[in-house]
Amino acid sequence: MTTTPAPENASAARRHNVLNARRLGINTQHEAVIFMREDCHICRAEGFVAHTRIRLDHGENSIIATLYQVRSNLLHRNEAGLSEAAWHRLKMTDGAEITVSHPAPLESLSMVRSKVYGHHLDSEAIATIITDITSGHYSDIQLSSFITACSARPLDRDETTSLTRAMIDVGDRLSWDAHPVVDKHCVGGLPGNRTTPIIVSIVAACGLTMPKTSSRAITSPSGTADTMEVLAPVDLDLASMRRVVEREGGCIVWGGAVHLSPADDVLIRVERALDLDSEGQLIASVLSKKVAAGSSHVVLDIPVGPTAKVRSTEAARSLARELIEVARAFDLQAKTVISDGAQPVGRGIGPALEAHDVLAVLENTPHAPQDLRERALVLAGTLLELGGKAKPG
Repeated sequence: MTTTPAPENASAARRHNVLNARRLGINTQHEAVIFMREDCHICRAEGFVAHTRIRLDHGENSIIATLYQVRSNLLHRNEAGLSEAAWHRLKMTDGAEITVSHPAPLESLSMVRSKVYGHHLDSEAIATIITDITSGHYSDIQLSSFITACSARPLDRDETTSLTRAMIDVGDRLSWDAHPVVDKHCVGGLPGNRTTPIIVSIVAACGLTMPKTSSRAITSPSGTADTMEVLAPVDLDLASMRRVVEREGGCIVWGGAVHLSPADDVLIRVERALDLDSEGQLIASVLSKKVAAGSSHVVLDIPVGPTAKVRSTEAARSLARELIEVARAFDLQAKTVISDGAQPVGRGIGPALEAHDVLAVLENTPHAPQDLRERALVLAGTLLELGGKAKPG
């Protein structure tokens, strides 16, 4: 077990723990990774082994990265290779120096362990955990422990509300001149259910404002952002998103490209690998994005089926109640629709084929999948009613 150096020795250690940075061009997605020689003098002096979490400093920038060690001549002993995520977050230039050291103990991990043993997390504990996650202090292994704990020891309503609020607070928040601002979300798990591009088109054409942020795949082969990316760029920044909405009345963007509830995309990446999506985290994921995007009214689609994310009508009703109650805590008017999730929707599964189905419905072609068309119309109609553009029924 390694220990953090005493403060008076820490600065001295950092002065000697300097390496030249090298950009390796390795995409590790969101996780910051550093590569060092196994026989590097710093690894030997500090006791660094593979998968150690290491603090990296460059100028005013500091991150926590996961160490991988190499035995080949890929790196010199005085070099450290950085993944793309680490490189960009440190704002590096080739050959610049970085300082490596042990990070301070991560106090919020004790709160995660508390949840593992079945204890309630208060709002302060959840806020601390989410702040550390967003700051990149958690490795994928540590993220897995938090996600698994929240699945094995389900979050109660207070914890879910606190998680939603914490996820909103660590990101940006949009506001719009228009009212109402509407949104729609499907809890997922149903392949081919790409109603969103159709609904945004209908709702915007009818004069409502719909700034839609969508996720990539979690528990089905394609997410809305994946499918939409076949047709148009989805990695818009906030300024571009606002420009599109002001011009067209609506948009579809990948939530990870804008800084709205940024913890959500970090958690989703690990949830997908674990194939876990607990109710509390699902609710916080959905509602934090809606509140952060400035929505005032939202329709929530809950497909029910033997292989969908929600398996029974009873479970769907319970989820619907929790979604509406937590939404109310943020002055978000929500309406749920429990739909048939017994089989995939449309004719194609995967981003390109699902985009083909969406276009067929929008173009009103004879071969357009009728099930996708009908689902989109029901949800669009519900949203138009909720937003005051159509009378009930």
